[in-house]
Amino acid sequence: MTCIFCSIDASRVIAKNDAAYAIRDGFPVTQGHTLIIPHRHAETFFDLTKEEISGCFDLLYELRKNIIANDPTVTGFNIGMNAGASAGQTIFHCHIHLIPRRAGDVEDPRGGIRHVIPNKGYYSADD
Repeated sequence: MTCIFCSIDASRVIAKNDAAYAIRDGFPVTQGHTLIIPHRHAETFFDLTKEEISGCFDLLYELRKNIIANDPTVTGFNIGMNAGASAGQTIFHCHIHLIPRRAGDVEDPRGGIRHVIPNKGYYSADD
């Protein structure tokens, strides 16, 4: 089976460096949802070399800066990775989600990525 990220159409690439490239997500959660993908086929983040991690993070920062410069409605970001089928990974080539957030895009954003497990996102210091 061919890996879709190993054979991505070059016209989809919006940024790249020696270690990784970036594309807009094909099924975006928010406007500007971007994927940072290492060039080398590696199943998860934990399979990347330190150099690949550094290259991915360089693109992450570059793209964040670009999104903020071009969209003043962006007030925050979620950054996420799924590592393994039980964590929701469906494409087994590492990719990092950069998801722009805007004030009011959900009623109560507290807990952020903690909401991947239903009813576990909200917590209180009093609990």
